[in-house]
Amino acid sequence: MFSLKSGIFTNRILWAAVISWAIAQILKIFTSLRTERRIDWSKIMGPGGMPSSHSAFVTSLAMGIGLSEGWDSAMFAVSFVFAAVVMYDAAGVRRAAGRQARVLNQLMTIMLKQGHVPATKLRELLGHTPFEVVMGALLGIAVAWLMLRMRQG
Repeated sequence: MFSLKSGIFTNRILWAAVISWAIAQILKIFTSLRTERRIDWSKIMGPGGMPSSHSAFVTSLAMGIGLSEGWDSAMFAVSFVFAAVVMYDAAGVRRAAGRQARVLNQLMTIMLKQGHVPATKLRELLGHTPFEVVMGALLGIAVAWLMLRMRQG
């Protein structure tokens, strides 16, 4: 039976992860204001930027599972490995793809000026710096810790 008092609506681990992600996405607007001197609303749903919402999301999940299921549980192990893969991808693979997109865009601009190709720009900001990943991870840890500790208080 469907009830608002149980299930998905009361799953503190899930909500800690979702709230961590949302806070990180909102913070991107303010950090871009500091670096770009303007509000860029596209940052709220776009990839890249400070802090990493992917890192916040997965570390909050892992922290929540560790706190509730135990640090030696199989679920924590799975969520920890999942978080590590996601953060490696955010700082490594997707960042490299963004660099490649930047080079390809430069080549496309040259070729466009010569009349060889149509104008199609690739997205360059795909990944994160290691600092953005760490800050997202710290945000996720803090949110999960606060949300799971509130339950005990």
